[in-house]
Amino acid sequence: MSRIGKSPITIPSTVTLTQTGSTVTVKGPKGELSCMIPHGIELSNTNGIVTVENKRTGKKANALHGFIRAHLANMVTGVTTGWTKTLELVGVGYRANVTGVNLVLSVGYSHQVTIEPPTGISFAVTEGKIVVSGIDRQAVGQIAANIRSVKAPEPYKGKGIKYSGEFIRRKAGKSAKAVGGAGGK
Repeated sequence: MSRIGKSPITIPSTVTLTQTGSTVTVKGPKGELSCMIPHGIELSNTNGIVTVENKRTGKKANALHGFIRAHLANMVTGVTTGWTKTLELVGVGYRANVTGVNLVLSVGYSHQVTIEPPTGISFAVTEGKIVVSGIDRQAVGQIAANIRSVKAPEPYKGKGIKYSGEFIRRKAGKSAKAVGGAGGK
């Protein structure tokens, strides 16, 4: 059995979880999310506590059991409080601003890079930080990764777009000429 899959999910009073066939829909104050439940996984909802039960055995079934439970818990968190990822701009002249709903990045290229958000994702920019927010955890993480890949931090000066709190391992640059290396004669 999956340890993660065994733990129950507490559903707040502002959230409704409904199952229709193999589709589970979670509605809350921030929006609505749905996912498919695979064959062999069953949900039981009693008094606002949802438990995920695995009817199959095997390594893949246990992994799927834990995944579905974590995915449902993330959906409940998303429709109640939402998910955010914060990115930082490091570099002289690197800028980001929001025009309409699109994010426009000036990160050292000859052109500006425009990123259009998918449905349910919003951008905010404050003091060299980009905040990506939405109710779907996977979508927020994917868009944040796409923004980071526009100009990933380089290891010599650390310039680029990085996650907030991310540690960039720095490399030593070229060293000066070797001492005593007059060479030649």
